[in-house]
Amino acid sequence: MIRNYLKLAFRNLAKHKGYSAINIAGLAVGMAVAMLIGIWIQDEVSANKHHKNYETLYEVRLNQTFDGKRGTQSALPFPTGEELRSKFPDFKAVATYQRSDGNRSLMVGDQKFIKNGIFIGEDAIDMFSLNILNGDKNPFKEPYSIVLTDETAQAIFGNQDPIGKIIRLEDKADLKVTAVVAKQPKNATLQFEYLLPWHLMENMYDWVKKAKIDWRNNDFGLYVQLKDGVDPAQTNAKIKDVVLNHQADDANIRNLVKPELFLHPMSKWRLYSEFTEGQNTGGFIKYVRLFGIFGLFILVIACINFMNLSTARSEKRAKEVGVRKAVGSGREQLIGQFLSESTLIAGLALVLALVIVMASLPYFNRLTEKAMSIEFGNPVYWGVILLFTAFTGLLAGSYPAFYLSSFNPVRILKGGIHVGKNATLPRKILVVVQFTFSVVLMIGTIIIYQQIQHGKNRPLGFTKQGLISVNSSTDLLEHFDALKGELLATGAVMSICKTNAPPTQWWSSNSGWKWKGAGPADESVIFTTIATSYDYAKTMGIRLKEGRDFSRDFATDSTGVILNEAAVKRMGLKHPVGEIIKWANRNWTVVGVIPNIVLEWSPYRDVAPMTVIFAENWVNFIDLRLNPALSPSVAIQKIRPIFDKYNPAYPFDYKFADTEYAKKFSYEELIGNLSALVCMLAIFISCLGLFGLASFMAEQRVKEIGVRKVLGASVVSVWGLLSKDFVSLVLIACIVASPLAWYVMQEWLESYTYKISIQADVFVIVFVLALLITLLTVSYQALKAALVNPVKSLRSD
Repeated sequence: MIRNYLKLAFRNLAKHKGYSAINIAGLAVGMAVAMLIGIWIQDEVSANKHHKNYETLYEVRLNQTFDGKRGTQSALPFPTGEELRSKFPDFKAVATYQRSDGNRSLMVGDQKFIKNGIFIGEDAIDMFSLNILNGDKNPFKEPYSIVLTDETAQAIFGNQDPIGKIIRLEDKADLKVTAVVAKQPKNATLQFEYLLPWHLMENMYDWVKKAKIDWRNNDFGLYVQLKDGVDPAQTNAKIKDVVLNHQADDANIRNLVKPELFLHPMSKWRLYSEFTEGQNTGGFIKYVRLFGIFGLFILVIACINFMNLSTARSEKRAKEVGVRKAVGSGREQLIGQFLSESTLIAGLALVLALVIVMASLPYFNRLTEKAMSIEFGNPVYWGVILLFTAFTGLLAGSYPAFYLSSFNPVRILKGGIHVGKNATLPRKILVVVQFTFSVVLMIGTIIIYQQIQHGKNRPLGFTKQGLISVNSSTDLLEHFDALKGELLATGAVMSICKTNAPPTQWWSSNSGWKWKGAGPADESVIFTTIATSYDYAKTMGIRLKEGRDFSRDFATDSTGVILNEAAVKRMGLKHPVGEIIKWANRNWTVVGVIPNIVLEWSPYRDVAPMTVIFAENWVNFIDLRLNPALSPSVAIQKIRPIFDKYNPAYPFDYKFADTEYAKKFSYEELIGNLSALVCMLAIFISCLGLFGLASFMAEQRVKEIGVRKVLGASVVSVWGLLSKDFVSLVLIACIVASPLAWYVMQEWLESYTYKISIQADVFVIVFVLALLITLLTVSYQALKAALVNPVKSLRSD
């Protein structure tokens, strides 16, 4: 029976090649999109699952209240790790790690490399089940050791065995390579090119030694592993007051800040990273769910095409159904026949979909910055694919199968089947559903694009073009004056300053500031803090609102402070310049006010109150303003030899501020690009279905058109006759889609502070585009039918 079903299915496909091609192509594209989205979702939800201790690994986080707002951070005091290790038996392993930028210089002979590494506790090797490919299984037992990934080892040593080789770190310490580990997958949270033992960081940096007993310096991260069977909720209750107990002597911290530790499980690191008022409120998971829905809808749209074309062609197959029923075929057999046809089409579409996926996966990986692949050797994967294909075939063929098998054989064989207006209603509803989804996607894509551009066009308060930063070293800082003189003498540099963070970021924040009129609660206000030297405003391209920049002409500027407008507003200072404010047991004099410069990790957030202090002993970056009269490449060529001269142990590694700022939009641009891609494919599939329906309708009404032309109808009127039904359906889809799109995008925009307002012109533009696309899709078939000679179309009558 099945063999007979398949034989009939192949015959029908071959007999109607055009409709078969449309059906297969539409389903193939829909299946390909669903498969790509499925591969992407699988990559997201499987993040970190390669770690053997996935279920028992946690990051320790800290909730604190500042200025009445509960915030969550991964930055902790250094002693937290030892406290948890020594006093709480719930933990199997504890590893403190470095949170800040880990780009450092590695030297082997005269070769210099900039690689990204992490200082981390020795427990991390077993905690994260790192795959040691070569070397010591306990690689951190030696005090001056380094662990390389296989990729880093290959880059530095080529095909040589790296174990035992010496690498010089930042021209400060000679380290022995003790192990080589496999590079982490791209979807892993813990990313590194090399690892350094934590005790080495203590030995190398004095500030780390001081932080070892400082419970007020939140600058370190902490990973922990619970023992098997330990309830994390009970552990949270035990550790929550660890930080508070060491700061309880401060009334503000005890009563206002209320620090509280908790465990954030590895299963939530990637997709549930957002916190509001101390509560986990989700994160990227909302986009995983959203695109999962998109993938399903794309597949449904493709299936709608199949249903529409199959039911539209019902009259062509009505006699077949009548004859088969007359000779004894039951409805179940007919349903089986039509479902087998749809499953066969789905199978053929699967082959084409796999070709599309394989061809587009490299581009898709570049778009999403991933390294995804099709797991052809995985039997589970093939099982899912086959189930997915069967589901698609049954979904696409279900309505036509039940619809066609319901025909009355007596009526059919007497004179065929004549469908009334109500018979076309399901097809019209399906077309409206198709275009409703497509229009929502079009509106959403435009609004996402507008929001991205809104952020990019936001006034930054500084000039990012022509501004570069260099991660400084001890040599550069010790010879800064000589370096500065030679750089300015080249004519390639207009201004130079030192800071504690790159130009587009802030790395430090502090509370405890006091000012005239401030109450005890105001001491909990967090102020972003930029430590700098002379010429900060000039180098950053900041136009001061009031006062001046730090100046060599004023010796008192060592206790000077510059406020941004948000800080002035928060402090309530009417005439800020000259005011005395207190912090760190010192009086600071306000010398200037700058605009709100956008340094937040998200360019859509409000600018926080900021203080700029003169603290040359707190800096680790050098910022340079390049001469706009020279091209950046020429300017870099001029200054490179000078940096090489004063910084021989480091390659000249610089970053352009405009490039770094653009990276802040990568999250939104990814969503925008994926939405645009899904939108275009949804429109393509919908138009493919319209094209098929228009072709069928023109074929059905060929004699009607012939009669109308004989009676004097023009080509334009015939074109309008055939197009108006589709135009009216798309107009209904636009009306239905409008409130839906507005609601969805309004909810999306709620997560941004700096955002656009949705304008009516977006909807007008999309409506016009949708109508144009519809007219272009159906016009070919409409004009083709309208131009047929009526003599030819009426000859058979």
